[in-house]
Amino acid sequence: MIRKQLVLIGGGHAHMVTLAKLRSFIDKGYGATVIQPSDHHYYSGMGPGMLGGTYAPDDIRFNTRHVVESQGGRFIRDKARLVDPERKVVLLEEADEELSYDVLSCNAGSFVPRKGIIEDEQTVFTAKPIEGLLKARQAIRERGKREPLEIGIVGGGPSSLEIAGNIWQLCREERLDSVTVRIFAGSKLMGRLPDKIGVLAHEIFRKRGIEVIEGSYVEKMGGGSVLLDNGKSYKADMIFPSTGVSPSKIFTDSGLPTGPDGGLLVNQYLQVTEHPDIFGGGDCIHFQPQPLDKVGVYAVRENPVLYHNLMAALQGAELQSFDPGGSYLLIYNLGGGVGILCKWSIIFSGRLAFMIKDYIDRKFIKEFQTA
Repeated sequence: MIRKQLVLIGGGHAHMVTLAKLRSFIDKGYGATVIQPSDHHYYSGMGPGMLGGTYAPDDIRFNTRHVVESQGGRFIRDKARLVDPERKVVLLEEADEELSYDVLSCNAGSFVPRKGIIEDEQTVFTAKPIEGLLKARQAIRERGKREPLEIGIVGGGPSSLEIAGNIWQLCREERLDSVTVRIFAGSKLMGRLPDKIGVLAHEIFRKRGIEVIEGSYVEKMGGGSVLLDNGKSYKADMIFPSTGVSPSKIFTDSGLPTGPDGGLLVNQYLQVTEHPDIFGGGDCIHFQPQPLDKVGVYAVRENPVLYHNLMAALQGAELQSFDPGGSYLLIYNLGGGVGILCKWSIIFSGRLAFMIKDYIDRKFIKEFQTA
């Protein structure tokens, strides 16, 4: 008798509970396969801290292969290329094998759009995949020690905030005094969030000598410069596009139902209504009941529901609804042991904010990390 097969695309935040309890599927007689392009999954919430040197790579990553194989599952180091929902198979990029599934769960993540980027791998660094920040760290250290360096961060949101602050920390600790950091923030730094956050960030950056340019958008970047829509051009030896993320393209490429942003369209059960054997969570989905921000807190909240519903789908049991919950805590790591915290009307900056974030992040890592 052929066993039912559970296939997971990605070992990201929304799959953490499922991965930790993978043996429960194996013990019930199901096959379990995880597809991921790297043996490790990096926790994005601590990625900027790795760029700045607060954390080593091993501090912020999960050994997905070990977690899977130690519980009797199968780990495939590859990228899923397409999903064929009619034949119920997943196609891979590097291998000809087609993986059959009875239940499929997608946590395929997101990518930084490259619109306006002049292709130049030596100067343009994106925050996803997180491993790219390691290459950026090394490049800054090497180039900053031998020549003056101008670094541009493109975007006015939280990612820009954290990347700029942690590049400053890296340069301070490495004594790279000839490095200039500049943020091209679009209309306004942190403009979609309470004004006080932007005010606090401006004050921190002003003291550090980080220039924030507001009131215009970047048209082109790469090749050693950044061009704004007002005609001004700035030298930029290294560029970090941080203008938001888009869901993996695998769903549109596969002809699966998607939301306006290209994310896998799922219902209140984190399930694709048209294909009830397909589920998803994290940045790669579009939650049909209400759009969700691309923040890790929702992926973490989805974990227990996704685990329950994957098991229920294999067993033919009742599914649970996902409740996104109310407001959530926001803390930004600005490097130098300083953060900005926001929850309800409480907004403040300083070392306490960073200490709270560091505690929460390390606790999350410790819960799911396996050496």
